[in-house]
Amino acid sequence: MSVSSKVVEEQKLDDKGDGILLKALALRSIEDIQKIQEDVAKKTIVILKVTPLAQKNVDELKSSVEQLYEFATSIGGDIARLGDERVVITPPGVKIWRGLQ
Repeated sequence: MSVSSKVVEEQKLDDKGDGILLKALALRSIEDIQKIQEDVAKKTIVILKVTPLAQKNVDELKSSVEQLYEFATSIGGDIARLGDERVVITPPGVKIWRGLQ
């Protein structure tokens, strides 16, 4: 599927206005943060692979995760680690189960 096909398919899902979309993305640079925040604000759960940025710049990774944490909590969403390589960010109304505490 080409990039333009993905954009059209994503637009069709966004136009329906119902349900929650799930996306798996790779965090390659700090510039990706704005798009991720836009997706989450539009009721998208994002599973984010952080390894690509971690291999380039650990400080940028820490800053990015902090920005995403502040964003998720400010909109009533949630954020959690999924193992060593992934983070999940959810929109408002979707909470992440963290097991028995």
